[in-house]
Order: sequence, then structure tokens, then C-alpha cells
Amino acid sequence: MRWYWIDRFIEFESGRSAKAVKTISLAEDHLHDHYSNHPMIPNSLVIEGLAQTGGLLICEYKQFAERVVLAKIPKARFYCEAIPGDRLIYSTTIEYIKREGAMVTATSYKENELHAEAEIVFAHLDDSRHDSLFEPETFLRMMRLLGAFDVGRAADGGPLVPPKRLLEAIDAKDRNVPESVSRGTRL
Repeated sequence: MRWYWIDRFIEFESGRSAKAVKTISLAEDHLHDHYSNHPMIPNSLVIEGLAQTGGLLICEYKQFAERVVLAKIPKARFYCEAIPGDRLIYSTTIEYIKREGAMVTATSYKENELHAEAEIVFAHLDDSRHDSLFEPETFLRMMRLLGAFDVGRAADGGPLVPPKRLLEAIDAKDRNVPESVSRGTRL
């Protein structure tokens, strides 16, 4: 993922649910591209923030072994607009995880007001697309950047930790990069 539509996680329960925060700032370029005289976050970007919250929850559950992509939005309903200064709380709950995909239910609250609710379905890609779309350090960097390991809980109730497989993949990749290039890029 190249664009982060959430600011940080505030709760993360492996295999169950996650909550993330998105604070809307007038400095965000996209606010001025859609409605020049009335800046507001487009609903499609709220859906993307909900999808990132739920998608990372699903990815983490299988220790990032599955390649998860947004497949469809069977239901989405918006109740009000979100404008600069608003703080959205994205909540996602896993409804199911199957071999071919997964689904989460999601809500967005603007303080105590229901802003949006959605059902989001994800597909699991086969290994043929692995190298071009998914690099382990991308997921680990995003989870660290958004604070998932700071607030997260594993299924057993212990602290959420990065999967050993991802850490090993990153270490192997770093060993193949010249020292002058890898300095300053550690996760």
C-alpha cells in the first residue's frame, strides 16, 4: 500500500477486531480536488481507510502469509459528511476468514455520531502475484508506523509481535543490499 488512509491504530485484537483513527486536516490535497468550495473527505477514501484497517487485521491473523486484496463492498452507507477538523474512528470486526477470502464489518464514527457502516470482502490471491504486489517489509513497516504492535494483542492475550517469517525475510534482503544503500532504511 502506498497511501495510508489511517493515522494510527488505537486497538488491535488478532483475529477479532481493530480500531484506527483518521484525523482530517485541511492540508490534505484531496479535500480541495473534489469540492472546491466545501472541503470534505470523499466517501471512497473513507472506504479505503476502513479497508486498510480490516485488511491489515486479516493479513496479521495469518501472519501475512495470505495476499489479501479488496474484492467488493456489498454494503456501504454514509450518514453524514466528514470535514477538516473531524476525527474519524474506524472499527472493523472479522465476520469470517475462509481459504478464498474474508469479510469484515466496519463502522466509522465522527466522535459519537455514526458516520458510515460497511461490509468489506477481501480475496486471497494465489502465489503467482506475490513478488509484484507484496513485499514483507511493506506490511511490517505499515504495522509499525501505525502503532499496531504498540496497542495490539495476540489471540492468546499476549502482546502482538511481528511474525518471525517477516523479520527473517527483511534480514535476508538487507544482507543482499550494499551497506551504503541500506544505512538509514532499517524498519
